This record gives sequence, structure tokens and C-alpha cells, in this order.
Amino acid sequence: MSKPEFLKKFFHSYWNKIKHNGLLFLKWSLISILTGLIVGGFSTLFAFIMNLMTDYREHNDYILFFLPLGGIVTVFLYSVFNYKNDKGTNLVLSTIHAQAELPLRVAPLIFLSTIITHIFGGSAGREGAALQLGGSIGNQIGRSLRLNDADKRVVVLCGMSAAFSALFGTPMAAAIFSLEVVSVGVMYYAALVPCVFSSLIAAYSSKFFGIKETNFAVVDFPELTIPNALETVVLSILCAVISILFIILLHSTGDLFRKYLKNPYIRIIVAAVTIVTLSLLLGTRDYNGAGMNVIARAVKGEAVPYAFLLKMLFTAITIEAGFRGGEIVPSFFIGATFGCTFGSLIGFSPSVCAAVGLIAVFCGVTNCPITSLLISFELFGADGVPFFLIAVAVSYFMSGYYGLYKDQTIVYSKYRTKFLNRKARQ
Repeated sequence: MSKPEFLKKFFHSYWNKIKHNGLLFLKWSLISILTGLIVGGFSTLFAFIMNLMTDYREHNDYILFFLPLGGIVTVFLYSVFNYKNDKGTNLVLSTIHAQAELPLRVAPLIFLSTIITHIFGGSAGREGAALQLGGSIGNQIGRSLRLNDADKRVVVLCGMSAAFSALFGTPMAAAIFSLEVVSVGVMYYAALVPCVFSSLIAAYSSKFFGIKETNFAVVDFPELTIPNALETVVLSILCAVISILFIILLHSTGDLFRKYLKNPYIRIIVAAVTIVTLSLLLGTRDYNGAGMNVIARAVKGEAVPYAFLLKMLFTAITIEAGFRGGEIVPSFFIGATFGCTFGSLIGFSPSVCAAVGLIAVFCGVTNCPITSLLISFELFGADGVPFFLIAVAVSYFMSGYYGLYKDQTIVYSKYRTKFLNRKARQ
């Protein structure tokens, strides 16, 4: 073959590859923009309503007494839609693993039921709703566009990122979370561009309509020294233990409910009455709802020493009885209040320790170290990077193979270069 012919063949082959990649990039750019706009729009509406409901509950204490009625309505809704065995966020992960189908009816169900939980004072977060809302809408977009199963799963990931981003205003963490949470040790990089684009579009859409991003003001981070580095390591180890205890408490409570209260209506009524009674005995509403105001106070250095224990209890009763919501914001609450208490006890900045504790517990329950780092930047800024780096590394290592989501797959060992392919422990 002559040199001109060789060069012609080489450039022709190279051009075909460029064209192929360019068409794929265009395809996923358009799909991710569409997903970001649609899911971002629904998530923005969801966030707006959630803020209204939370504000109403905080100014009207009497609404708490209607929590049992809210529980009855929640069970009834899932019964009417013939969706009694809801797996929550686990269903989204199962869809990514191609083990289940994510029906569109999940979207309105989780939308309404999470609002019910929050307005009446159940202890839960919002992100579980966001992931299911985004995943189910993303799945429907994939079906409407007649994508194959592999591509449809990518759109589900896009939907998860978009919903998380719109709700919290943390596009970096949202883009990576959906790629990282499904399988520990393996990132779904095929969905990187679509998730980044859909996450950014959803974040800017929610911001355009007035939804404020989540962030906290922290006292200035000190310079990292050997003493405060060691204190951060100790705090991170304790947060890993707390994350394991939280996971065990959640699923043990669920097992007890299902064993002794088999009727879902009775189960949710008993749980609701318990939450109402505990709230009245404690004389505070700090443990109802997501508790973002308590997190903000903890980051400022103010927390009740036992607040993290009560939030674990309230959340376990709420979620495992059948109320809808999420466990991640409660994990923020638990980590921030525990960290604040730890800092007060040892004489290290309670504000810094609250921020570190929040990130460490989040990493421990989700097994998502990269997302944890990114969300630390978005919530607290980059000044605390050395402390957050230590917290994430230590908590990830010490939390073992426990995880909030039983359908999360531990693909590779946390401790050695070994293939595991097992489910997260509960």
C-alpha cells in the first residue's frame, strides 16, 4: 500500500470514529437536556411544595396530631395503586442492575406520600423521593424514546441526578451520586456526560424558579495540624460506627414492625402515635420532618448532646412503619449533631466537627466517597478539604460493607484488590 493510500485510509477511519462519537455525544446531550428540564421541573415543583408544607408545619403545631391520618392515607394510596410491596430507593437500584422495572406510577405516589410525611411531622428526608421521582420519570422518557434497555438505564441515572440536583442545589454531588451509589467499587462512567448535563440543567432550573441551594455557614477551618488531624480521625471512626448503628436500627425496626404488626394500617398508626407521643414528651418538634434547621444550628456549634440518638429513633420508626421519604437528610442531622457534641466534649471547634460529622456519616451510610467529597465542597466550601478528605477516607474504610440500600452491590473489597460482588449488609 502506498503512503497516500495509507494516509487516506487512516484519516477515513479516524473521521468515522470522530463522527460516531460526535453523534453519540449529540444524542446524549439532547436526551440529558430533555431529562434535566422535565425532571428538574417536577423536582422544582416538589421542592416548592415541600418548603411550603414544612413552613406550615413549623408554624402550626396542631398538625402533628393528624400524623396517624396521614399514615392511613399513605397506605391507602399504595393499596389503590396496587403497589403494596414498594422497595423505595432499592427499586431504582434494581432497575439499574436490570433486575426490576421502574413503573411511572412511582412518581406520583412518592410525590404525594412524601409530602404527607413532612406536613404531618414524620421524621424523614426528601432525597429518597427525589431518587424515585427522577428514576421513574427517566425510565418513562427512555421508554417513550424507544431506547434499548442499556440506554434506558442511563436515562434512569440521568433522572436520579437531575432530581437530586434540583432538590438540593448540589449539581456536582448529584451528578456523581447516581453513578457511584449503585455499585461500590465501580463507577458507571458511560452515564457521566448525561448525568453531568442533566444535573446542571436541573440545578439551574430550580434556582431560576427560586429554590435556594443547600449550604451552611461554618466557622473558619483551622490549619490542619497533627493534633486536630488525629481528632478528626477519631471523630470519623465514631461516625462510621454511628452510621452502622443507624443502618442496623433502621432494618431491625422494620423487621420488628413486620413481625408483630402484620397489618400495614395498624403498623403505621402505631408508629404515628408513638412519634406524636414522643414529640409531646420531649416538648420539641426538632425531630419531626427533615430537621434542616437543627443541622444549621449544629453547624453553628449548638446541639443537644443526645439529639443524634433521638433522630435515629424517630427516623427508624417513621420510615420502617411505611411513611415515605428518605434516610440521607436524617443522616446529615445525625452526623452534624453528633459531631457538634464530640467537638464540645474534646474542645475542638463544634462547628468544624459538625461539618466533618455530617460528611462522615453520609459517607458511611451510602458508601460513596467521591460524592461525599463533592457534597462537602458544595455545602461548606473548599476551606475544609483536608478535614473532609480524612473524614471520607476513614469513614468509608471503617463502615465496612453496611449500606442503607440492600440492592447496592459491593463489587470490589474496600480493603484489598479483590472482587466480591455481594449486596450491602443491613
